[in-house]
Amino acid sequence: MRTIGVSIAIPEPWGGQLQDLRAGFGDPLARAIPTHVTLLPPTEIAEDALDDVEAHLRAVAAAEHPFPMILRGTGTFRPTSPVVFIQVALGIPDCERLEEGVRTGPLTRELHFPYHPHVTVAHHLPDHVLDRAFDKLSGYEASFEVTGFSLYEHGDDAVWRPRRAFPFGG
Repeated sequence: MRTIGVSIAIPEPWGGQLQDLRAGFGDPLARAIPTHVTLLPPTEIAEDALDDVEAHLRAVAAAEHPFPMILRGTGTFRPTSPVVFIQVALGIPDCERLEEGVRTGPLTRELHFPYHPHVTVAHHLPDHVLDRAFDKLSGYEASFEVTGFSLYEHGDDAVWRPRRAFPFGG
């Protein structure tokens, strides 16, 4: 078995900037998880399923087109989950459509929570640190065009690495 995920990578300079901020809050996962908007959370697949998964993701991406995304302000999943995130202010319907398409075929699975596109900036930290992250990034804003998504694999060293990019339109 291998553990995969599918995400929209946050491009530079914003991806590195948010990763540095996450590390600055003391989040031990900051350097192990590239900055992203999740389309498929960590999912175990059989070793021999990877070709089918990649073919499925190619087909989903081929049917899509680039769209603008704006990240703005902060949100939290507390008290349900100790997470502070940057909100997706523009691009939510596009992310929802992508997530629905990705989570079909060989990647059909149930979710533990309703899908909510976001960019995590602090996770499993003390409340006062989560409060600081929430306040410090409340005025954050970035805008860019989303041109595809990527398949990530969780390594034996607990680091998420991009395995393959899937540009929109083929």
